[in-house]
Amino acid sequence: MNDTGTDLVPLPGALSRPSPSVGRLVLNEDTLIEAQPGTEGVARWLRSTVGAATGLPLRDGHDADHRIVLRIDPATARELGPEGYRLIGDGHGLRIHGGSAAGVFWGAQTLRQLLGPDAFRRAPLPSKRQWSVPVLAIEDAPRFAWRGAMLDVARHFMPKGDVLAYVDLLAAHKLNVLHLHLTDDQGWRLEIKRYPRLTEVGAWRARTKVGHRASPLWDERPHGGYYTQDDMREIVAYAAERHITVVPEIDMPGHSQAAIAAYPELGNTDVIDTTSLSVWDTWGVNPNVLAPTDTTLAFYEDVLTEVLEIFPSPFVHIGGDECPKDQWRASPTAQARIAEEGLADEDELQSWFIRHFDRWLTGRGRRLVGWDEILEGGLAEGATVSSWRGYAGGIAAARAGHDVVMCPEQQVYLDHRQAAGDDEPVPIGFVRTLEDVYRFEPVPPELDADGAERVIGTQANIWTEVMESRQRVDYQTFPRLAAFAEVAWSRLPAPEARDFAAFERRMTGHYARLDALGVDYRPPGGPRPWQRRPGVLGRPIEGAPPIV
Repeated sequence: MNDTGTDLVPLPGALSRPSPSVGRLVLNEDTLIEAQPGTEGVARWLRSTVGAATGLPLRDGHDADHRIVLRIDPATARELGPEGYRLIGDGHGLRIHGGSAAGVFWGAQTLRQLLGPDAFRRAPLPSKRQWSVPVLAIEDAPRFAWRGAMLDVARHFMPKGDVLAYVDLLAAHKLNVLHLHLTDDQGWRLEIKRYPRLTEVGAWRARTKVGHRASPLWDERPHGGYYTQDDMREIVAYAAERHITVVPEIDMPGHSQAAIAAYPELGNTDVIDTTSLSVWDTWGVNPNVLAPTDTTLAFYEDVLTEVLEIFPSPFVHIGGDECPKDQWRASPTAQARIAEEGLADEDELQSWFIRHFDRWLTGRGRRLVGWDEILEGGLAEGATVSSWRGYAGGIAAARAGHDVVMCPEQQVYLDHRQAAGDDEPVPIGFVRTLEDVYRFEPVPPELDADGAERVIGTQANIWTEVMESRQRVDYQTFPRLAAFAEVAWSRLPAPEARDFAAFERRMTGHYARLDALGVDYRPPGGPRPWQRRPGVLGRPIEGAPPIV
């Protein structure tokens, strides 16, 4: 990339100055937006965000000068793909040509960055009267089709407004998938009208463990909340306007105690008294899993029927991780199912469970996604694998012809600590610095070209066991999500050859954008006093993370 003094994040594919004699393009009250067919939503977004921050009306119009032209361009689609864009400026106006409306939108996000940090505010500053952008030619397109962040709203509920704010943060970083972890042992967060007790009972827990599960500390306040179906439709529509797909996760057959607390017949009633279970108040792997019965299958088919009505996403995540088999081993009902289906063991019983919902979703035009444990006992035919325990699950799935989203915990779990110092709040897992995330490579070298094509994308996961508020989520997520976004979007060299020093320099400007957005990120020098959590036990793991 030519040196033009810009600080764009993520790094664009190619950037140059078409004319050294033309310095900057001024935007003022006469600047118009010409939204050609299919780009009307991008024009709406520009007026609601850039217009609000600058105070400029950005009216519709077709005058020759002071014009921002938004256009879906077949040539750009052919050469750069549907999410690619070209941003071309001169002294009279600016053109954003995209391979689709999404490509035009990502170009508009770049324009917002070029306007400076104050363009990320919600209202204009009285002292800011001049707006301009450097006259540049940018050609850009993403490396991966799936550029995701998983937000765990099950462990700690995030109000709707906070989720909408995170949609905007993903969009600002050109990430296009929001994976919402909606159910777990500690809470059920989505209204299901056929089964109201899922939220009447399952959305609330009496108290909450503070810190790691070995911590002696408890927050004795009840915790909970859920999204009505209309709340979630609003989130989905808001995300769609920003070209972000919301992928729902309904966890099964493990991580299901909240559902069992609401409807005890879903559990292994021939092993334990499921009526005694409540929504879990601590962390870890829970032994109480769903029973492999026709009743359970029918129940979750009903749940997913309502889920499909809310989420147009082609992908539906069903979890499938951390399902202890002890209750199934002790359950006559589960053992009878193993014999009836001709299965070898409890691992194949889990595979039978997953395959059922793979067929069910496929029959309705959707695709199943699950954590890499769904490989155990045999992978369902149409399943996509979220490879979280390392690269190995993703490698095995890709070699078997399955699509993969790489999200290894050792690299891109953002609940892991950001430094080794004692001030790091609730230190979990390996040290993963900003530089570590920047050098993350989603496609392992073990895959040949065909296998690499199966890696459809990558995802950073934000688990919230030790993140009780939006402020804590901000701290753990940023600035590392900016580094991850560049890995997911930009075609970077091999990890060891990446210019982290240049990325740090660009981050100087990006911190100012995060400030304008009100993000309580971790500063480069370490946590601020109010970001620390002295005395709250974590679970730090020493040494470099293994590549597994």
